[in-house]
Amino acid sequence: MKKLSLFLLFCVGTLFASAQIVEPVKCTTSYVTTGEGKAEIRFALTIDDGWHVYSTGITGGPITAAVTFETLEGAEAGTLTFTDGEEQNHFDAMFNMDVRYFEHRVTFVQPLTLTSDAPSVSGYFQYGACNDQNCLPPTNEDFSFGSVPQSVPATAVVPSAPLVPGMTPTSNPSSQTPNQFHLLQEGTVEASASGQGSLWGIFLAGVLGGLLALVTPCVWPIIPMTVSFFLKRSKDKRRGRRDAYLYGASIVVIYVLLGLLITLIFGASALNALSTAAIPNLFFFLLLLVFGFSFLGAFELTLPSSWSTSVDGKAEKAGGVLGIFLMAFTLTLVSFSCTGPIIGFLLVEVGTTGNILGPTIGMLGFSLALALPFTLFAIFPAWLKSAPKSGGWMNTVKVVLAFVEIAFSLKFLSVADLAYGWGILSRPTFLALWIVLALLLGCYLLGWIRFKHDDEVRHVSVTRFSLAVISFAFALYMVPGLWGAPCKAISAFAPPLTTQDFNLYDKTVHAQTNDYDEAVQMARQQGRPIMIDFSGYGCVNCRKMEQSVLSDTRVADIINNRYVLVTLIVDDKTALPSPIRVDENGKTVTLRTVGDKWSYLQRSRFGANAQPFYVLVDADGNLLTAPRSYDEDVPAFLNFLQQGLKK
Repeated sequence: MKKLSLFLLFCVGTLFASAQIVEPVKCTTSYVTTGEGKAEIRFALTIDDGWHVYSTGITGGPITAAVTFETLEGAEAGTLTFTDGEEQNHFDAMFNMDVRYFEHRVTFVQPLTLTSDAPSVSGYFQYGACNDQNCLPPTNEDFSFGSVPQSVPATAVVPSAPLVPGMTPTSNPSSQTPNQFHLLQEGTVEASASGQGSLWGIFLAGVLGGLLALVTPCVWPIIPMTVSFFLKRSKDKRRGRRDAYLYGASIVVIYVLLGLLITLIFGASALNALSTAAIPNLFFFLLLLVFGFSFLGAFELTLPSSWSTSVDGKAEKAGGVLGIFLMAFTLTLVSFSCTGPIIGFLLVEVGTTGNILGPTIGMLGFSLALALPFTLFAIFPAWLKSAPKSGGWMNTVKVVLAFVEIAFSLKFLSVADLAYGWGILSRPTFLALWIVLALLLGCYLLGWIRFKHDDEVRHVSVTRFSLAVISFAFALYMVPGLWGAPCKAISAFAPPLTTQDFNLYDKTVHAQTNDYDEAVQMARQQGRPIMIDFSGYGCVNCRKMEQSVLSDTRVADIINNRYVLVTLIVDDKTALPSPIRVDENGKTVTLRTVGDKWSYLQRSRFGANAQPFYVLVDADGNLLTAPRSYDEDVPAFLNFLQQGLKK
């Protein structure tokens, strides 16, 4: 019966295969040699009006453009860049982040360094596209050149791992534009990765990081000593002030050079190109976790003392401008245990924005904030008397930052967990950890918890009390999220509602399963029809429908009580037991992930490839009414559900 239900579902679905397949993006793939030992793979996209394709290195949002190599022999891959297109930047309220995309046309360029005269390279280029109403699933454009071994004939269909239990892959009657791959003659290309990300936002984040570093125990006590040194070592106050200015400028130069060095070492957006992969996100998670525990006093991240001693000795001998520069460099070395975690956190966050200038601009803001007091106190030395004195409050700043870094580290673990379906960090688990961290922070601020370097809190200041109240309030705000409340203020950081283990929140709906066969069994046991929700993690329009339509009490009541809801995620990166190759209108398509499987199901049997897409069927696979796509008309959606029940 299971096979029969699937067969009926697929057969009825083909009635809709003629009108809803959209192909707003055409891709031409080509290979070009650009010089001795250099080559490029170019993916030229032509984009229909009203549609846009997302750029590279977007984390935690829509589908990012990326290249995956399955064979890479005799060549080394560089960073994916783009040319022949103008990158747009737009704040997306649904993802609560800036998203970058292209309209009309763009060419993505994958540079290669050839290490052999006969390279073998194959893989696929993946991109995501949306308009104001729909999003496409991740689109893969396969490529291959050189003597790549073919374990399966290009036209073969492999039934060893069925697309869906009980189903044999078949051709799609709708037309598809085949991937075109040409080996071109030697040529040149001008690639650009000058992302149009929010440089002002990056700069302000750097300034905030610099101000926080300023009030740590490694930096604040040095300020009066350094300023006094410059003002007293010369009888000429003007010269003393000049030296202080040079000292501040040297700090700026050192940190800006650090930002430039990061860009040169990793490439324009290498951090960002890897930001959706498991290993980089796990590395960022562990890195921020280490920084957080270092701020709690578990250990100190210090550079070898011989470095600072050597530089300080050279500064005394050098004198002049060089000596001042070396003194500033000594400051960066001795303060590393406090500034290092802040800089690391800043560079990780900035690195995932995809902007080539991001690390440099971030370090410019950081260094300006750090250097500003040296200049101001040199101009107005009387201010030193009214400046806050060093004390235990500075360690409090470090501990508060530790809680923030540990909390943010979970975001990177969540990205890897969500993309690869490990199931380590569900939404309730994530929220529980954040709630505990917020409560512990509040207790710490009130003096109920003390760490290694803390002084005893005899009296709670108004500032500490206010911050504790905010921390406790934040924890209480997240508690309903354990039972399914949206908690929109943290939706950009927490895993999506689809990972909710259980839900008592009556204004939302959640899938009873993410597998169609299980939905059929549930439907028969419960005597209910099935609602198939073709969705995606990176589908902004799916989130709009969830918040504006599916959260409506009337809609949620019908779905929860009258239907079996199955959500099929078309960008689920969970790997299939083995790749499946299917013939789709004369084009061989390789299905590698669970998301590929559901996307192919939607295309081949319902004639649609955009999300969100809602289908109502009975337990035997009979279509109950015409499928529905993005439309925030709640009464119309209610009518859609009622028509399915009547049928």
